[in-house]
Amino acid sequence: QVQLVESGGGSVQAGRLSCTTSGSTYSRSLMGWFRQVLGKEREGVAEIDCHGSATYVDTVKGRFTISKDNAKNTLYLQMNSLRPEDTAVYYCAARMACYNDFVLNKYTYNYWGQGTQVTVSS
Repeated sequence: QVQLVESGGGSVQAGRLSCTTSGSTYSRSLMGWFRQVLGKEREGVAEIDCHGSATYVDTVKGRFTISKDNAKNTLYLQMNSLRPEDTAVYYCAARMACYNDFVLNKYTYNYWGQGTQVTVSS
């Protein structure tokens, strides 16, 4: 069983989210960040495959950076130039495969964290 624990949320203008992962398959997994606003669909923000190749949703390109430390089994999301529309609960997710044929698709991920609230004031 894989467990994901996010941290680093809060009321911020810039910051970094972290996701610590248990399990021995972390380095061979596709990892992603998703976010959800109450009443709306959960959307993909960024994902990184087992070789370190990253993909971003257009709305965060140039502002967010996804990265991972395989030695620490930890996934990161550096968020800069935050906007009020970035306010959401952010979730870490893992897919037990290196790649994803369906980019940033929440239905293809196997495990989820509990989420961390990020609030950006205007």
